[in-house]
Amino acid sequence: MSEAFYVLVFGHATDAMMIETGLHAGYREATGCSLYTVEAHVRYLRDVAEGAHLALRTRVLGVDAKKARFTHEMYVVEGVGAEPAPGAAPVATTELLAVHVDQHGGRAAVFPDEIRARLTGLVEAAPEWAGRSIVVV
Repeated sequence: MSEAFYVLVFGHATDAMMIETGLHAGYREATGCSLYTVEAHVRYLRDVAEGAHLALRTRVLGVDAKKARFTHEMYVVEGVGAEPAPGAAPVATTELLAVHVDQHGGRAAVFPDEIRARLTGLVEAAPEWAGRSIVVV
């Protein structure tokens, strides 16, 4: 896969997380608010062959009044709907910081209580690779 397709797959995983936490199309239409990615760190760890089946794992790492930090891990799996094998290493990862934005006002907006509660209920420990910066070695 080329770089753009890794990011596209991660974007679909973010969309799925938004749907599951109530930030779906109906919410966006009714409120004029959505999540905007303001920072992303992608790690390309292994090539993915054409036609490979993928599974993603999403972790919410933290939430405050207007922001959410989360990760996605991408795995190659045996078939549609399959889970990664125990101990499987991801082929790519991304860590994202997103801001809840009022699209009409063009500024950050506080999450509604129920959305923040859903996101907070999903918070888990960060994987060991999260929070790193890019450095020249």
